[in-house]
Amino acid sequence: MAHGKKLVIVESPTKMRSIQGYLGDGYEVLSSVGHIRDLADKKDIPADKKQAYGKYSIDIDNGFDPYYVVNDRKTKTVAELKRALKDADEVLLATDEDREGEAIAWHLLEVLKPKVPVRRMVFHEITKDAIVAAADNTRELDLDLVDAQETRRVLDRLYGWDVSPVLWRKIGSGREGQTLSAGRVQSAATRMVVDRERERMAFVSASYWDVEARATRDADSFTTRLARLDGAPLARGTDFDDRGGLTKAVVVLDEDGARDLAAAIERTGRASVVSIEAKPGTRSPKAPFTTSTMQQEAGRKLSMSAKHAMSVAQRLYEKGYITYMRTDSTALSAQAVQAAREQAVALYGDRAVPSNPRSYRNKSKNAQEAHEAIRPSGEHFRTPSSVASALDRDESRLYDLIWKRTIASQMSDAKYETTTVILDADAEGRTASFTASGTVYTFKGFLEAYEEGRDERRGDADKATDQSLPALAVGDVLSLRDVEPKGHATSPKPRYTEASLVKALEEKGIGRPSTFASIIDVILTRGYVSKRGQALVPSWLAFSVVRLLEQHFADLVDYDFTAALEDDLDAIARGEQKRVAWLQDFYFGSEEHVGLRKIVDNLGDIDARELNATRIGDVATLRFGKYGPYLDVPNPDGTSRIVNVPDDLAPDELTPARARELIDAPVAGDRVLGENPDNGKLIVVKDGRFGPYVQEVDPVDPDAVDEATGVVEEAPKKTTRKKADAAPKPRTASLFKSMTVDTVDLDQALQLLSLPRVVGVDPESGVEITAQNGRYGPYLKKGTDSRTLQSEQQLLTLTLDEALAIYAQPKYGARGASSALKEFEADPTSGKPIKLKDGRFGPYVTDGETNATIPRGEAVDDVTFERAVQLLADKRAKGPAPKRTTRRTTTTTRKTAAKK
Repeated sequence: MAHGKKLVIVESPTKMRSIQGYLGDGYEVLSSVGHIRDLADKKDIPADKKQAYGKYSIDIDNGFDPYYVVNDRKTKTVAELKRALKDADEVLLATDEDREGEAIAWHLLEVLKPKVPVRRMVFHEITKDAIVAAADNTRELDLDLVDAQETRRVLDRLYGWDVSPVLWRKIGSGREGQTLSAGRVQSAATRMVVDRERERMAFVSASYWDVEARATRDADSFTTRLARLDGAPLARGTDFDDRGGLTKAVVVLDEDGARDLAAAIERTGRASVVSIEAKPGTRSPKAPFTTSTMQQEAGRKLSMSAKHAMSVAQRLYEKGYITYMRTDSTALSAQAVQAAREQAVALYGDRAVPSNPRSYRNKSKNAQEAHEAIRPSGEHFRTPSSVASALDRDESRLYDLIWKRTIASQMSDAKYETTTVILDADAEGRTASFTASGTVYTFKGFLEAYEEGRDERRGDADKATDQSLPALAVGDVLSLRDVEPKGHATSPKPRYTEASLVKALEEKGIGRPSTFASIIDVILTRGYVSKRGQALVPSWLAFSVVRLLEQHFADLVDYDFTAALEDDLDAIARGEQKRVAWLQDFYFGSEEHVGLRKIVDNLGDIDARELNATRIGDVATLRFGKYGPYLDVPNPDGTSRIVNVPDDLAPDELTPARARELIDAPVAGDRVLGENPDNGKLIVVKDGRFGPYVQEVDPVDPDAVDEATGVVEEAPKKTTRKKADAAPKPRTASLFKSMTVDTVDLDQALQLLSLPRVVGVDPESGVEITAQNGRYGPYLKKGTDSRTLQSEQQLLTLTLDEALAIYAQPKYGARGASSALKEFEADPTSGKPIKLKDGRFGPYVTDGETNATIPRGEAVDDVTFERAVQLLADKRAKGPAPKRTTRRTTTTTRKTAAKK
């Protein structure tokens, strides 16, 4: 044992390889590949434990004790770690230094039960100096951080498992069958997006006009804008409230007034300079990146989703290019400050940095501030150009952003001077005052390296365009040309983007920056929100979910209450509150809070139909069904009819006027295509709620068919004796995506009704091969063996020989060059070519042995050979997908982890 190695356990296989190289032969570095265990599913709890743990996998009556399991996916990993432990004389738990990393380290300690000394090894960057220093300066496990993470996990389980079933019962599922869910942060985030859309729906736009002109002297000209009329200020967008009313006394020009005024000024044709004001100013650089600000800037400047930005940052960190990417701190180490200043001077000169280093104050007080800000790793920063060849496209772009932000944070202020000139013109007895502004930077400072992006804001249209002004003096006379009236309309608050939502969540104190990416991904996946460009648009489903939560779980989606939960979790991480006492108050209630249990037990009656109703003026009621939104329109006789709402119509665009257009639009009748020659029945094309389709129906009275259009005006009603004697349902078939209701003909309809089609019989097995259209598209079926087809047209044209050729190829192997979106060189591990394909569940890379899905948010065009190799390596490291059964390795107490 005296000659054993030190066993270092990290989370990531990529990190494992880098650290092994830095520590050398005296250490063995292995990876846990993330968490090794979690709360059990209900089915995995033994019979003798079900009474205590059965509902939540948590014993709520005995200290909220959790029941954990190691599933089959991690049993191999745990076995490898235990084998390595036998030859180790010390264990260094080197998981990330945050709450989640501390919890992973504690779970490893609980499962492995080492008999040798165990220490906690932490680092903020993966460089040789940092890793060696971390191995020499270890600490004890921080059980306060473990408590905070376990409290968070238990809290989320109680919240989700008590509230989500209410959504299932009263709202159902999403449009495509997505399972609905509620969560501590996701529900608040969904409410924020819905609240913004409500503001947009209630918004009343106001119109206002002004006048623009070109002021010219000699060869110099610049744009001016009418600001005052007879000394009274002209209306701007910011002078109106959200109901279209004025908030202060201003002159509001209408179109006629603006045109008359412009014509009068045009006739005068000149203006005098009455005022010139020059004001100096400075701009200071922003702090280095935190997790939140990095996600925001990656969204604004690189069009990356929060999830994708975090995935790229994780790779940069694990490869040793940046410091740890989950941090709330804006601080830089003394060495990093020096590195940034030295690089700024080398690139931009001695004036580029101030005399004293800059420091930035941290607003957050949570435990993750032990980290530095996100910056390039090492004591001397590598320039983007020097590392570009070792990084893929997205890694290179994000590294460039981080490098620039870090360098700029230590650079000098930018200095500028803004000059504002006022020109007066005579407008047939009225004084029209125009203004123009120009800004000149006298010293660019940090702007040489970096300028922060900004989100869209209301009032941007009213801001003057920055321009260069010529030298002017009071009394100068300039000519006015191109005098034009300009119409404007106020606009509602812009929808959230991922960047602005991340910023708003952080400002409200909801969630933690390290979780924002996953939260946004959840609300997108659940169908609560969709993207229109960069904007996040809530679905009508989200309106129903939020309405239920506001009416029956008001505290749980209250922004202040949700933020207070985060503060309490931070207090637990600092050791200022106790886990069990806090959970007791949250779940069973206290003097300040009713308690989740009491809320759920006293919900009373919930009107599911009313929850799913949004009045659109007095025109109709918007409801959300299994197949999407629709208008419930009352008829004079007390009945109602359904009018589908287009998928691409955002909630704020469904005004009463737009609803009336949808209601009054002519309803396409059923068009008769002709007669089926085999049985004499009519073939009709219809446009139903599930999409367009053709149907075989009994012949109708000739008078019921419009000879000119072929439309069935009124289908004859048949009388039936009993349900048991009812005729079988008519044959139907959906139209292909390439077909439309207006263009499909009888021959095509008969072909569609012939599906599924028998292609032929396999000569070897004697089994029929059929061509069918299914939920995931067209496919072949031979017994239980199915193969995907490339197009719907193949359903009608594929021959037996072509079908046999498809079955002759490996099911999950190469399907020919045409099926690959991209092809790369051989994978260094398997030695086989890598291909990027578009599969049933999205794009993925494969070497014929291992398949790895392209993460959500990553563009297929951006996947490089290096990225494909990394995805395959990560997938191999995770092992095969879990089986249905779960190994029941449990721990329900932390006695063995008592502080030393």
